[in-house]
Amino acid sequence: MHGMDKIAVIIPCYNEELTIQSVVSDVKERLPEAVVYVYDNNSSDRTVEYAEKAGAVVRHEYMQGKGNVIRRMFREIDAACYVMVDGDNTYSLEKVREMVDLVLEHNADMVIGDRLSSTYFQENKRPFHNFGNSMVRSAINRLFGCEIKDIMTGLRAFSYDFVKTFPVLSTGFEIETEMTIHAVNHQMQIENVIVDYRDRQEGSVSKLNTYSDGLRVLHMIAKLYRNYKPLAFFGLIAAFLALLALVFFIPIVVAYARTGLVERFPTLIVCGFAAIAALMSLFAGLILSNQGYADRRSFEIYRNMIHRDGK
Repeated sequence: MHGMDKIAVIIPCYNEELTIQSVVSDVKERLPEAVVYVYDNNSSDRTVEYAEKAGAVVRHEYMQGKGNVIRRMFREIDAACYVMVDGDNTYSLEKVREMVDLVLEHNADMVIGDRLSSTYFQENKRPFHNFGNSMVRSAINRLFGCEIKDIMTGLRAFSYDFVKTFPVLSTGFEIETEMTIHAVNHQMQIENVIVDYRDRQEGSVSKLNTYSDGLRVLHMIAKLYRNYKPLAFFGLIAAFLALLALVFFIPIVVAYARTGLVERFPTLIVCGFAAIAALMSLFAGLILSNQGYADRRSFEIYRNMIHRDGK
């Protein structure tokens, strides 16, 4: 394919002047054959200047938000293997060659740079980030029936197939969660490589807000569960409504059996509506589940076409 890199290293950046040079230099040392792209997201410091000085190809995304940056990266760059890393120098790149080889030699679609199995909990000084990461990981693994070791990591390697079939729908930091679920849902090959994590150096500030971004991620997990597992999601609502109807209906039946009178008509009417709502919820889940199956079939056909294009 015209203009296709073998390895493209993509670095989304927003005000990382303190660290971007060392990240680009580190990448060039470990993957000398790779093309390094720094995508600047309206930085007000000297990130662009330092990235160019370190030898990176600098491009721009003017819509704010990590999701927007990644959307542009994935659209503009064609490569057999993509490595995505944050510009904050918190990830050790010792294992990056291993990650690339898993994509190029071992058919991996997404390789996760797993911080949580190594130094993350000792290095990261923010307890709520640690708690949030663990909670998101266990929630997703339970809801989607997978065993992903690190959901939110910013160090990953991707295949051409993954990048060109991944629809970027979120604009901010929820993007990592979305990537993981896309790969799980479409039975893509996911590999795990344990990497060391260093806390941010003095003066370098995290763009993540523990509470508001944490709430956004939780909201997104609920949304993704609804979209990807509609039968389970609406089935739960149906079960709750049916149980509610039953709890209020039993005393009415007992009283009727004893006295032959229906004493609480309003409650009976509400029970009826709750039972109808439960049925409607169940059918909504069934219809959406069927639609999801059809979408997955279409996706497989589309992926075959993309795969051929990438050869």
